Amino acid sequence: MSTQIQISPTPLNIQACIDWIISPESGGIDVFIGTVRNATKGKPVIRLEFEAYEPMAIAEMEKIIKQAAVQWPIQKALIHHRTGVLEIGEVPVIIAVSAAHRAAAFDACRYIIDTLKQTVPIWKKEIFEDGEIWVAAHP
Repeated sequence: MSTQIQISPTPLNIQACIDWIISPESGGIDVFIGTVRNATKGKPVIRLEFEAYEPMAIAEMEKIIKQAAVQWPIQKALIHHRTGVLEIGEVPVIIAVSAAHRAAAFDACRYIIDTLKQTVPIWKKEIFEDGEIWVAAHP
């Protein structure tokens, strides 16, 4: 199995992620792209700011992919996460998984993003018109 994990302050390249995940052996590819939305719980969001404790975040992402590979026969897995200031519509996270069959790709991709949200030390500050709040990056 091949993996690619990246935490970066620069914009994420969706097409490069898709190009990397494609392989002749893969009959199913699932890609999750998280974007910055304009509201949280009905409250207008101006922008988000992401911070990560990179050594631990990368180690945890590697662990998550290994756990997924034990549960599903995946061939490739990718996690790219952005840090810094992101505006509405920008992409803070891309998860991509390839497998021989679509069910494994779907299930592993969902597992990776859901587990990432629970365990990886990445935080976001939500900036509103009337203030800001730090929260887990993926509540």
